[in-house]
Amino acid sequence: MNDELGRVFETVSRYFALLAEPMRIRILHAICDRERSVSEIVEETGGTQTNISRHLNSMYRAGVLTRRKEGNFIHYGVADAALTEICRTVCVHIAAQAAEQDTGQAQMIRLATDLQKAQSQRRAGARRAASRVPGPAPEHGA
Repeated sequence: MNDELGRVFETVSRYFALLAEPMRIRILHAICDRERSVSEIVEETGGTQTNISRHLNSMYRAGVLTRRKEGNFIHYGVADAALTEICRTVCVHIAAQAAEQDTGQAQMIRLATDLQKAQSQRRAGARRAASRVPGPAPEHGA
């Protein structure tokens, strides 16, 4: 394989590795529309300050986030819109698949429920029919 192409593949792999942590996807979601302070990101993601700061720093060093200081606050934004678009595209794709599976599961549950009802109705009908079947005729003339 071409060494140059191999380097591209390695770089792409590292790029995608940035999304391997669910918290990093949450962070991207929190800042995809506008720059936010670390405390806003912590609040929106539900993570701890330490954990969020560690992820933000890693993503900033990788070049996908911007960082600026304003007074006592540090604000982060998206530096690489392509990463946000990739993330959004995959999230939409996964959500659509989950919806299809949920629909399929709901249909299976309805089918199973319908089958159970039909089986119960058949059993009830069979019991009614059995109760109407006359037994042996009583003997007369003893």
